[in-house]
Amino acid sequence: MVTRTGGCLCGKVRYAVRGEPARVGLCHCADCRKESGSSFVTFAVWLTEAFSSSGELKLFHGRGFCPSCGSRLFNPGEKETEIRVGSLDDAPNDLKPEYEIWIVRRETWLHPLPVPQHSGDRHDTGSSGD
Repeated sequence: MVTRTGGCLCGKVRYAVRGEPARVGLCHCADCRKESGSSFVTFAVWLTEAFSSSGELKLFHGRGFCPSCGSRLFNPGEKETEIRVGSLDDAPNDLKPEYEIWIVRRETWLHPLPVPQHSGDRHDTGSSGD
């Protein structure tokens, strides 16, 4: 079983996930854009039972970050934990987005990926490509 590791920029927070993610997505929502300082966020979701972490983590509206360096890392949840793919130690070339969400906020110069597109969350009825 594959184990992937990751952590923050300063190294004070570390985590590991075992196995393959339940899903991988790309988000263009305003919250993800602001918290990342980027045009979108690539994330992967694992069952929480496959996730472990060490170090002090601070939360802001359920979004986990290192209090020392400010790196955004993961959103811990009771059943699922969402990892920021960019916080993994090794470039996750095998973790490709399976859908895009909040495409109504996607930059006009970004082309859609050839995956299902959702105007809001992936459960919203305003989706296409499912």
